Amino acid sequence: MNLLQSIVLFISLLSCGILSAEESSYVPKAPLGALDLRDGDAIVFLGDSITHQCLYTQYVEDYFYTRFPKMRLRLHNAGVGGSRAWDALFRFDRDVAAYHPKYVTVLLGMNDGRYAEYFDDVFTSYSREMNRLLERIDDCGATAILMTPTMFDARAKRMQPPGGFMGPKAVTFYNSTLAYYGAWLRDIACERGLGFVDLWGPLNEITFHERRKDPTFTMISDSVHPDPAGQVVMAAAMIEDLGLPGIVSRMSFNFVDGVWSSTSESAKISDLKGSPDRLSFMSLEHALPLVLPDEAQRGVMLTGLGRRFSQQTLSVSGLPAGTYSVLIDGKEVVRTTDGELRDGLPLQSVTGTPQYRQAAKVAELNRQRNEGPVKTLRNEWVNFQSWKYLQAQVERNPDDEAEKQRLTDVEKRLPGMEERVKAAEAAALAIEDEIFQINQPRPHRFTIQPAGD
Repeated sequence: MNLLQSIVLFISLLSCGILSAEESSYVPKAPLGALDLRDGDAIVFLGDSITHQCLYTQYVEDYFYTRFPKMRLRLHNAGVGGSRAWDALFRFDRDVAAYHPKYVTVLLGMNDGRYAEYFDDVFTSYSREMNRLLERIDDCGATAILMTPTMFDARAKRMQPPGGFMGPKAVTFYNSTLAYYGAWLRDIACERGLGFVDLWGPLNEITFHERRKDPTFTMISDSVHPDPAGQVVMAAAMIEDLGLPGIVSRMSFNFVDGVWSSTSESAKISDLKGSPDRLSFMSLEHALPLVLPDEAQRGVMLTGLGRRFSQQTLSVSGLPAGTYSVLIDGKEVVRTTDGELRDGLPLQSVTGTPQYRQAAKVAELNRQRNEGPVKTLRNEWVNFQSWKYLQAQVERNPDDEAEKQRLTDVEKRLPGMEERVKAAEAAALAIEDEIFQINQPRPHRFTIQPAGD
């Protein structure tokens, strides 16, 4: 039977229904398109040392604190340096399931690939453990959000002093290995109906673009761990791929036939009054702009973060040509032109507004929260992970006295861990309580008038 005859036979069998039973049993699922968040929902960020850095998670937390100030989400960092999917399974009950998450973001794979070119047996082990992890997430009633491994910066590695555990072949191919892992995760997310975030793509794309101007550019100077700018790229990818809103507020005003009128989105406008060349109004916006710490500002610029995900726009049409002062609560925050006001003034980039300053206080408190109790909590889990790893090593090599001694040393650090974990959780919650005292939007009096008045 030739190929054409085989195809004809297959089509005939399909049309007769002989193959339909098997085919009809497959029901495609749609991957998660956007988060469905309610007050009290918990999100766990599960990962390795890149999550343990408490940076991209911190920036995403800053987004939630400022964009949804009336919604008290429970946000938990579950990153541990050196973690693989295998390690995450051992701490899953206390470090993930205990928080009753609605969503669990999963950033694992950098260590699972073993910093080498692609090996099928290594990937098989990784995929098996990841599937086990996804089953555990499903069993605890949460939805997993799979995130690709981040970029391995081979150029940054080559610019380091010679040496290390990676050979030239591994350096050349490891970023491609991670891309393969990420492509598999995307397929798994689609098949299982899970969330998916592409971190590898934006990190590589921005790096490639910037190296056209500066061949030494990197956001990953040690080749593995993104710096604050790279972690902003990661946070921006999460906000975008998880379908989160990009608008803080939009306020529009128009002067027609001697009367000012207004429209708004995510803001309540009241007490509107004015004359042909000026206006004044009260505004209660529903959110604050997204402001990140100083060390993250390079990433804000590289991603266009404010323009894309923190749009706070003031538009005024009908003013005579000229230069105008924008005052908030009686203080000038910016000077602009009638044309810029007509096109829409991006307030999120005006650092002198009370809203910006308020959001900056949120970011600073959250930085303290992450640098303090959150990292303390994560470091406790480093000891636990080392204990589990050394237990496995000793089981495989029972005569290795050095491994036994290391296991004994780690075991000495474990007593009282649960009490220390609870204390760190309580300290982190106390700072979050402060955040929710200062992140609530406040009404402000806006005035637009000719400059110099």
